[in-house]
Amino acid sequence: MTLLAVERMKLFSTRAPWWCMVLALALPIGFTALIAAYSDGIALSTTQFGHQFGLMVTLVLAALAITTEYRFGTIRATFVAVPNRTAVLLAKTAVVAVLALIIGEICAFGSWGVAKVLLPSSDLALTTADQWRQVAGVGPVFAFSAILAVGVGMLLRQTAGAVTVLLLWSLLVENLVALIPEIGTEAQRWMPFVMADNFLSGEGPLSANMPLGPWASLAYFGAVTVGVWVIGLVVTHRRDA
Repeated sequence: MTLLAVERMKLFSTRAPWWCMVLALALPIGFTALIAAYSDGIALSTTQFGHQFGLMVTLVLAALAITTEYRFGTIRATFVAVPNRTAVLLAKTAVVAVLALIIGEICAFGSWGVAKVLLPSSDLALTTADQWRQVAGVGPVFAFSAILAVGVGMLLRQTAGAVTVLLLWSLLVENLVALIPEIGTEAQRWMPFVMADNFLSGEGPLSANMPLGPWASLAYFGAVTVGVWVIGLVVTHRRDA
């Protein structure tokens, strides 16, 4: 518990996480409000279109949580005070993942609530398991994404490099994979963020041919993110801080 408290204090000791949280909430909710303001009706899935904006900012927040420690050298003092690097990194990741989960849920239900207020005539009721998954599922996706970002941050150690890799992969690389001759379309179906989208919507352009169902897609996404984190942990143990 002491490590968790320490990591929580370190995370919120700078302004960057606060600004990231504000942006991660304001961008998706504002985007949904803009859509609702200029629409006569809106579907439940449409209320969650803006979650991608929040996800990108959350990836940056999670990467900053680890890379800023390397930038300012505080990670050395942390490892001297607590030689068990695994415990330190587990605590840091847990704090960031829980924060990302909370951000994701507020983002999702905030967007849903804004749409419901602005367009009360639209059918936005949460009555089925699939409808709840589309909204409440945003939080777990954010949490696993934060774990991935911490893992990438442990591997690269530099904020610019980690953020670049995370954003380019999620926004560009997974879309370009489909252009690879013969295997591109099949390979794209197994990309982690494509799987995350399949979990949330289950009705995207690739959903009909997706190899896994929604919950299996979330499990796959989680396994990939944890796998990257474990690789980052092994590398951290093998090199100097």
